[in-house]
Amino acid sequence: MSMLRVVGLSAGYGPVSVLQGIDLEVGEGEFVVMLGANGAGKTTTMRAISGLISRQGLVEVAGDDITKWSPDHIVRAGVAQVPQGRGTFPELSVEDNMLAGAYVRHGGHDVRDDMHKWFEVFPRLGERRHQRAGSLSGGEQQMLAIARALMSRPKLLLCDEPSLGLAPLITQELFGVLERLNRDEGLSVLLVEQNANLAMHIASRVYLLETGNIVASGTSAELSADDSIRKAYLGF
Repeated sequence: MSMLRVVGLSAGYGPVSVLQGIDLEVGEGEFVVMLGANGAGKTTTMRAISGLISRQGLVEVAGDDITKWSPDHIVRAGVAQVPQGRGTFPELSVEDNMLAGAYVRHGGHDVRDDMHKWFEVFPRLGERRHQRAGSLSGGEQQMLAIARALMSRPKLLLCDEPSLGLAPLITQELFGVLERLNRDEGLSVLLVEQNANLAMHIASRVYLLETGNIVASGTSAELSADDSIRKAYLGF
């Protein structure tokens, strides 16, 4: 079953068109990566799927047409986004940021249980639970952004360049967590990245985006075996 199906998705900002009618799919429990240079339309794709900007085309989640749904309704349908640049609430504590991620739920012991669960996955967040988010390191803020998104118990996680500005070791740690969540909990993931080498190692399938168009797609092995694609888009 498709967790996400996008058909003919077009979007932009005012008179500026960015996406030119793209098609993509994320299967249930699949880890899909979208690669592309700056300005290719990766962030616009994520924002369009989440309903944060106007869009045309079809967006389905678990068989439901969500094209005309509001962003909060889309979150309630099981879609959570980790935005580029993290987007934490800097003046709130780590714990309050986590609680904000569960706003679509009704609270109670299960929310607190989930918070403890993610503190175990990200121990540094547990150690800093009463600390202001804005005082965390860049890597810790990215961990918090992911943990906060997971507090809504999503079926589909959209991650927009989580490696941006982070040291390689922190990036590997974060990608390891995402890979385990996908493998052990069946979480469907759509990851936007520029770090092709790292992303290709954990992807079930890959889409290459260029100037608002999907120019190639396939498994990591298929794209890596194509010399022209590897040299032009993957950088290795």
